[in-house]
Amino acid sequence: MFEEGIRLKQEYGEENVFDLSLGNPVIEPPEKVQNALVEAAKDTSPGLHRYMPNAGLQDVREAIAETLSVECKMVLSANNLVMVCGAAGGLNITLKTLLDNEDEVIIFAPYFVEYLFYIDNHGGKAVPIKTNKDFSLDFDSLKNALNEKTKAVIINSPNNPTGVVYSREELKQLAEILKWHSNESGKPVYLISDDPYKNITFDQVKTANILEFYDNSIYITSHSKDIALPGERIGFVAVHPQCNDVGRLIAGLIFSNRVLGFVNAPALIQRVIKKVQGVTVEVEQYQKKRDFLYGELTRIGYDIVKPQGAFYFFPKSPIIDEVEFVKKLAKEKVLVVPGRGFGCPGYFRISYCLPDSVLEGSIDGFESAFKACR
Repeated sequence: MFEEGIRLKQEYGEENVFDLSLGNPVIEPPEKVQNALVEAAKDTSPGLHRYMPNAGLQDVREAIAETLSVECKMVLSANNLVMVCGAAGGLNITLKTLLDNEDEVIIFAPYFVEYLFYIDNHGGKAVPIKTNKDFSLDFDSLKNALNEKTKAVIINSPNNPTGVVYSREELKQLAEILKWHSNESGKPVYLISDDPYKNITFDQVKTANILEFYDNSIYITSHSKDIALPGERIGFVAVHPQCNDVGRLIAGLIFSNRVLGFVNAPALIQRVIKKVQGVTVEVEQYQKKRDFLYGELTRIGYDIVKPQGAFYFFPKSPIIDEVEFVKKLAKEKVLVVPGRGFGCPGYFRISYCLPDSVLEGSIDGFESAFKACR
């Protein structure tokens, strides 16, 4: 779709093509982040750009641990954290540390498509399972999928591609199921939470942190979305202090950070992150975009679960083959992503982290394609 967007823009002009396929935020970083970046860049103290411990700068990890301890209602230290090159880097060092060949990792569909590749990277087997009609967690499917080969479960909330937020009650029930299975099998199942959208939620919906509910949990996030720094590749992995074999697990994460070639997260942006704890983009901007597009798409007749966070819609295709419908939209110069890439044929993903002009300009195309299918 990215290449198709380039082709169409060259043919028809960029202003006549409405590309809603990528989750690349157009909102700029908050002023506090911009100022912290300038301040860090101007600092000429010696040694600031040298190699560091693979886990990251000690003072940065201490600052994050202090913030996270309040959120999770427990005491975390710098030794529970590893700074990483974005959530993708965090997921890869975690899976590298945990997985033996043929270990299974359960993922809930729809899922972020890269999970399949990350799990395969490290010899594991992805086990997709379904969610409920409203994209909430299907616990019966989870129980049926758990077995002696299950090493981990990955969740993502707010979810890409649906925008659904898993409630505290869901996370508690998920934790109870995994505790039961771990006790029955005699082997821990690790719960990995991939949460780069955690601070982008709407309508007073709050996201809970899995570290509060489950000892064998690993929390991974980045600042790509919450302070609009996707190109800076900065995030962290936090491991529950009571996690099984926590010392070796942290050592594995640090070792994997090195041997996978990340070495350490970028020094400059680590120093920025220390100074902007608690800062986030103006979420109201995303909520206004969501409300506009949700109103228009439902008026047209699309079947959509209203997102509670992130910046995506995952509507049902008006025809069974969503790839064919995506092609119809492309003829209307509207670009979206087929749902089968996320493990859910029959749906498609829309990104709305875009200029209002792109969202507004797409409506006629969405309406024409929908009517053509009816």
